[in-house]
Amino acid sequence: MPSRKFGLNLVMFLAIAALFTGIWALYNRPVTAPDWPEQISGFSFSPFRIGQNPQQDTYPSEAQMREDLELLSSHTDNIRTYSVDGPLGKIPYLAEEFGLRVTLGIWISPDLARNEREITKAIEIANDSRSVVRVVVGNEALFRSEITPADLITYIDRVRAAVKVPVTTSEQWHIWQDHPELAQHVDLIAAHVLPYWEFVPMEDSTDFVLERAKDMKRLFPKKPLLLSEVGWPSNGRMRGGADASQADQAIYLRTLVNALNAQGYNYFVIEAFDQPWKASDEGAVGAYWGVYNLDRQAKFAFEGPVVAIPQWRLLAIGSVVLALLSLALLLIDGSALRQRGRTFLTVVAFAGGSALVWIGYDYSQQYSTWFSTLVGLLLGIGAFGVFIVLLTEAHELAETAWNQGRRRPFQPVESDSAYRPKVSIHVPCYNEPPEMVKQTLDALAALDYPDYEVIIIDNNTKDPAVWEPVQAYCEVLGPRFRFFHVSPIAGFKGGALNYILPHTAPDADVVAVIDADYCVDKNWLKFMVPHFSDPQIAVVQSPQDYRDGNENIFKKLCYAEYKGFFHIGMVTRNDRNAIIQHGTMTMIRRTVMDELKWADWTICEDAELGLRVFEKGYCAAYANQSFGRGLMPDTFIDYKKQRFRWAYGAIQIMKGHARSLFMGKDSELKTGQRYHFVAGWLPWIADGLNIFFTAGALLWSAAMIIVPQRVDPPLMIFAIPPLALFFFKLGKILFLYRKAMGVDLVRAFQAAIAGLALSHTIAKAVLYGTFTKTIPFFRTPKMASNHGIMVALSEAREEVFIMLLLWGSAIGISIVQGMPSADVKFWVAMLLVQSLPYLAALIMALLSSLPAPKTSAQQAQPTATE
Repeated sequence: MPSRKFGLNLVMFLAIAALFTGIWALYNRPVTAPDWPEQISGFSFSPFRIGQNPQQDTYPSEAQMREDLELLSSHTDNIRTYSVDGPLGKIPYLAEEFGLRVTLGIWISPDLARNEREITKAIEIANDSRSVVRVVVGNEALFRSEITPADLITYIDRVRAAVKVPVTTSEQWHIWQDHPELAQHVDLIAAHVLPYWEFVPMEDSTDFVLERAKDMKRLFPKKPLLLSEVGWPSNGRMRGGADASQADQAIYLRTLVNALNAQGYNYFVIEAFDQPWKASDEGAVGAYWGVYNLDRQAKFAFEGPVVAIPQWRLLAIGSVVLALLSLALLLIDGSALRQRGRTFLTVVAFAGGSALVWIGYDYSQQYSTWFSTLVGLLLGIGAFGVFIVLLTEAHELAETAWNQGRRRPFQPVESDSAYRPKVSIHVPCYNEPPEMVKQTLDALAALDYPDYEVIIIDNNTKDPAVWEPVQAYCEVLGPRFRFFHVSPIAGFKGGALNYILPHTAPDADVVAVIDADYCVDKNWLKFMVPHFSDPQIAVVQSPQDYRDGNENIFKKLCYAEYKGFFHIGMVTRNDRNAIIQHGTMTMIRRTVMDELKWADWTICEDAELGLRVFEKGYCAAYANQSFGRGLMPDTFIDYKKQRFRWAYGAIQIMKGHARSLFMGKDSELKTGQRYHFVAGWLPWIADGLNIFFTAGALLWSAAMIIVPQRVDPPLMIFAIPPLALFFFKLGKILFLYRKAMGVDLVRAFQAAIAGLALSHTIAKAVLYGTFTKTIPFFRTPKMASNHGIMVALSEAREEVFIMLLLWGSAIGISIVQGMPSADVKFWVAMLLVQSLPYLAALIMALLSSLPAPKTSAQQAQPTATE
């Protein structure tokens, strides 16, 4: 049987591996294009290499330029330069060595002194060098609005009068249409036709260039036409249907140069070599117009079929290896998974692994600066972190939805002969409404159990009118109920519970704890205490539940969100003896309680105690039947405070138990237990990191709005990981709530809204927990009175502010970017999706402000408890 299962798993793995390899192959299917001709009309030539930048006066050496010219001479006998500044003035003389003709460029800018230097030096070179065949005065100077047409004409006339070769200026084709008077002062028309900048898809670009060339010839029939810049970038942002990719660059250029050769046009391909320094003026895409990269390697094959990623087979193998490693970890203890669950995890592992490999490859194609390297490192860490969180989320989904059966089921024990030792029930209180506590005590008094006591510890309540009625009621209930009021007492709830441990009945073998708002079922002890008959069981836990879930729509959403943890997460964790102990509806073996006690250094003393129980090698039992119901927070701010405390405490615990959790030191934690404790808190850590992503997205978006010509939208790889995780988590909630809990889609969606609304709160808690040691204990008020809409809005003011910033950024980018390209649209969509958790917070705040019918219990005074 095991060999049959192994064979089935192997076949499934190979089938899915073949599927994803096929996707790689489909994306990289060969595309036919004309071979690169033996000779092209010419190259635009800027000789700068890594670390060189004319804006910083760092230039290549003569040896480097000579090496470049020798390479280009194998493809053409013409080059075009853009400036004679510094060593660039030597290019015409070096070109003579290789029989290259030079179209000499003069850079014209608002810097009048530099213009004079450039013109004077260019005239000298043009008259001195045999290689110079024409002079170009200015490159897109009118397009950049750096000079007036009249001043440019003055410069052109001056150079024409001083040299013997033809003179022109080089502008985009539409500038010639807008300023036809230029033609009267030049010997030829030098026009740029760059379809990429005009949102023209690659498939239509050759025809676009030829049409514009015909337009120029019709407009200026008596002047020779030079297409002084034609080209396509290999990387960068999309513009409409124009995609900057190596494959599109190869197909376009190989098609275009053959078409232009066939029709006898003179042209310059922009450009010979990539020039990363241009990114500061033209955006990221400005670095990638070269036929050769910065290392002087051809960026595409000059003949044969064009493949998008030539090394795709190696990347596909990397994807398979990464998926295999992921699966090996996920399925270490996966014997209880059905085949459907294994298949699902395999698909997720391959999808995530392929995405990681693709992100890594795509980023490796970028030219690096210190800033981009730092961003790339953070992106890599973030993408890998998202991959890990995605795998853990997928693992929980698979183990919940496709499990052959629970490994450690703990059902209620109804036998009359079952083990039933004495139980001491501890009820911590702080400033609780007396009537609410009396309801809790009445339920405890009605327990169907032979031997138990109840100890109420009221800590630090100042008003005697609040705690004295509870004390009096305990006296009415009889000697089984004992009341303690202590003030002051340190250590929050843990300190109060530690205080009454010495007062616990000596013959009590089990300590149980409930919150002051919990009304327990009469069979709680009767059905659950017998599990302590197993000497390894140190903790018996029942789920938290609530009796006011239908009180209003706000609480309906909260209730739906709470149930997911207790009926999905805790059930799967129990299979590996790794539940999160929570401080109500919990029981602890007395000897273990005396040994470990409650911690007073964390605000989540319950979860911390449970972890120490496991570190000692004990076991816990979890039954997901409800045996007690409490009250939920009445307001959104209290709902947030409660979750802040849980998330902050989780980080405290991870820091305090790092050696045992991450290295397995000084504890008896098993691998499965360590996995569940770390993996269970990873989504919260991801929320914390998402704050940085949101801040970065807002800053980048602001730059896109303020200087749209200089700042492109981020590459899609920046946004894909967090978006993928967001939609996966949303889909998981909607699927599992229906599959595992049997609720309808509406209730599942309600749970998703309530959970999303807490994202910002959890993120803050994670950051606070990371950089601080402790904060004051946050109490969760119950039975609080309703508040108005303005108060509710103030409770979500941070979320609303960030939401408006994200919406404003999306609107601003849509306005200033004009005709938005695919990557701009993707970025805007990302900003809107990123705003959804903040919108959910606003919705929850507004819902909590809606009036609710008052019950008799709600007439009691406000309180605070867990």
